[in-house]
Amino acid sequence: MFTFFVQSVKAQSNANSILDWTYEHIIFILAALVTILALSALAYVAKVTFGTYENEISGGAEMSQPVKKEDGFFKKLYNKSWNLIPMDREKDIDLGHDYDGIRELDNSLPPWWLYMFYITITWGAIYIYIYHISGIGKSQIESYNEEVKTAEIETKRYLALQSNSVDELSVVTLSDAASLANGKKIYVANCAACHGMEGQGLVGPNFTDKYWKHGGDIKDLFKTIKYGVTDKGMQAWGSTIPPTGIQEVASYILTLQGTNPPNPKAPEGELYEPEAK
Repeated sequence: MFTFFVQSVKAQSNANSILDWTYEHIIFILAALVTILALSALAYVAKVTFGTYENEISGGAEMSQPVKKEDGFFKKLYNKSWNLIPMDREKDIDLGHDYDGIRELDNSLPPWWLYMFYITITWGAIYIYIYHISGIGKSQIESYNEEVKTAEIETKRYLALQSNSVDELSVVTLSDAASLANGKKIYVANCAACHGMEGQGLVGPNFTDKYWKHGGDIKDLFKTIKYGVTDKGMQAWGSTIPPTGIQEVASYILTLQGTNPPNPKAPEGELYEPEAK
């Protein structure tokens, strides 16, 4: 029973895929049919023209004794698809309107055109039933909503990749509370052992003054944290902390400047003054 249900679901899924593909390519399908009919008409005209030319150059003997040949399959198909009226019967459909020698004939629409018209009507009825009545196919609103959800997922994925692509050249200082709170967590877990819980400096430099050994702007801090300072015993955190995390902890460290923790370590490095913006 379960196997039958699974097969039914798969069959319905395949049917939906075929219907969706046909609907999306209906214009190309109709264009292909029209092209085939047009090429058939051109081929027939070329054949008739070439045959007439051969008769003209072959002499009057053959023309005086024409041999009637039975029409081939494609000729019969062509005649039926166009419903052509023989020249000797044109008087039966002459409407009596003459415009400078051009007579108006009451020709009916070509059967192939009518068949395509009927097919489009049938297709429209089937489409309405499948996509708007039966629930077999997805309506345009349902398809739109699915596409929107897919786009939202792709957008979030793209933004996540963009946020993780930050580096020492593109990094900017963060000031929102959530980023700084996360930066503080990273600092306490990884940096406080050497720089103190309040940034006062222990083995590592003091973060609360204006003196920096490797540059004091956000890009310098990001680079120092990412690549480390091996000759001073500071490890590279680039393989441990993601780029967004490095950006957050660097932004948090900058907030420690100007604070007055107890027992601050003596300044090290060079005085750094941010450039006026």
